Amino acid sequence: LPSMQTSGSKPCPCPSFKLREVASMYFTMIAVFLVILVVALQGSAPRGSDFPYKVPLDPQGLLELSWNVSYPEQAVYFQLLVRDLQFGLLFGMSDRGEFENADLAVLWSDGHNSYFGDAWSDAKGQLHMDSQQDYQLLGARRAPEGLYLLFRRAFSTCDPKDYLIEDGTVHLIYGILEKPVHSLQAINISAIHRGLQRVQLLKPNITIPELPSDMKTMEITAPDVVIPSQETTYWCYMAELPDGFPKHHIIMYEPVITAGNEALVHHMEVFQCAAEFDSFPHYNGPCDSKMKPDRLNYCRHVLAAWAMGAQAFYYPEEAGLAFGGPGSSRYLRLEIHYHNPLVFEGRHDSSGIRLYYTATLRRYDAGIMELGLVYTPVMAIPPGEDAFVLTGYCTDKCTRLALPAAGIHIFASQLHTHLAGRKVVTVLSRDGRERQVVNADGHYSPHFQEIRMLKEVVAVFPGDELITTCTYNTEDRSRATVGGFGILEEMCVNYVHYYPQTQLELCKSAVDPGYLHRYFTLVNRFNDEEVCTCPQVSIPQQFFSIPWNMFNRDMLKSLYGFAPISMHCNKSSAVRFPVRIASQP
Repeated sequence: LPSMQTSGSKPCPCPSFKLREVASMYFTMIAVFLVILVVALQGSAPRGSDFPYKVPLDPQGLLELSWNVSYPEQAVYFQLLVRDLQFGLLFGMSDRGEFENADLAVLWSDGHNSYFGDAWSDAKGQLHMDSQQDYQLLGARRAPEGLYLLFRRAFSTCDPKDYLIEDGTVHLIYGILEKPVHSLQAINISAIHRGLQRVQLLKPNITIPELPSDMKTMEITAPDVVIPSQETTYWCYMAELPDGFPKHHIIMYEPVITAGNEALVHHMEVFQCAAEFDSFPHYNGPCDSKMKPDRLNYCRHVLAAWAMGAQAFYYPEEAGLAFGGPGSSRYLRLEIHYHNPLVFEGRHDSSGIRLYYTATLRRYDAGIMELGLVYTPVMAIPPGEDAFVLTGYCTDKCTRLALPAAGIHIFASQLHTHLAGRKVVTVLSRDGRERQVVNADGHYSPHFQEIRMLKEVVAVFPGDELITTCTYNTEDRSRATVGGFGILEEMCVNYVHYYPQTQLELCKSAVDPGYLHRYFTLVNRFNDEEVCTCPQVSIPQQFFSIPWNMFNRDMLKSLYGFAPISMHCNKSSAVRFPVRIASQP
């Protein structure tokens, strides 16, 4: 078979060749290569084991992406299955899923020949061929199910037009060409069928622990739900553990997706309900329905979480997540996010999560700890901000009181904000110096939240600090966004999964309310519009009445940067360890 490394066909250093001439030669060679390769490999399909991670790109399932990660090569290998190829496609990455300023691999046809190349789009969405070809075409295979394209891309290419592939969320974009085009520049990306998909490309290279022989499974699945014919639905279903179910350890879980619904089931979570209630009502319906019983709001302890593109989740071999037994609720809530942008009707679904558990308890119970900011309106974001930063602290005083001398080991993390969140990072600080990043997502999306296994287990000892920083964008808002539980309010949380379990369940902070009152008084002093600081006026209302000029914005940033904090160092019983006010680290 002829072979050709497309990225090796970069413009010749000979000065007599112009870029346009080189491009013509390059794409002519690729056209011949594609025709020969597709014919030669007719009927040959790649092995699925070579590409363990898979996600549908479009709601109809016409484009299916599989990939693998080579950390020694610092590269990602992609396999793109095109089930109904017409005249080409675009695939690539951008900061938040935009088609402007995007990094793209493009396959197109003029009706006679097919061409493949590395391209980029400018701020107006116009496509340009990249002078440095970093999407390396490795093969094109025709199979009964469609056309497979295999290509490679390095994490970092040192090309300013290319996207830097990092840990965390990656916004993948795609477009389908339904008509022939005579050149790359003739593609009008605003006129094509297009969309985005979010994934974690750089999966951790983790050894799968050996599973015990007495392992059992339990499926928490939707009971043949008819997916509503609307773009977004959160569906809630209540399930129960058997009567007298003793303590077990969850050691693994994986998704169960109804065949044909792979592109509609966006993410799923299983929550355990609060043990202080003897019973919970049965419910099967939309989570935002007025018919949903209020008591279901007390089912918030995460047992499992899956998002599109995620694989099975494994606990470390020395730990498992306890469920069942005394002090543990029998009631579970399954929540499924259906994303149905094409508004399909009559689709039945029985998706959910399969738990793998054992009665042979492992050495340690795993625990879940909340880091970040307390859910309180004292932490607020002014309107019109493109990158406003808030930071929550788990201080040395709290870890010194609450953690065992041998420390704890964080092995997984789930970052969480509401709709304005754009970046989240948690770092470990020891002796006043940042030592390690626990988890970071520089392209975070509130629409893609999953529990992610860490590449390295993070050891946290008494006296260490865990600092969680969130960056928000409120450019589309006209009034302040305060902290709280509402979807238009904000959160900054990292749910870290660790062992051995301790009594510490929540280690978070907020600015001292007394210093916030001083801020409101200062705003009154220097502004014509009065901000009422009367006791009967709520903190949100005081924030909403502030005229957001540059002075008021800068003063709020300074307050959050330097004022003392109120520390919440809570046991699972909601009783606090004796830590209250602290200066910022």
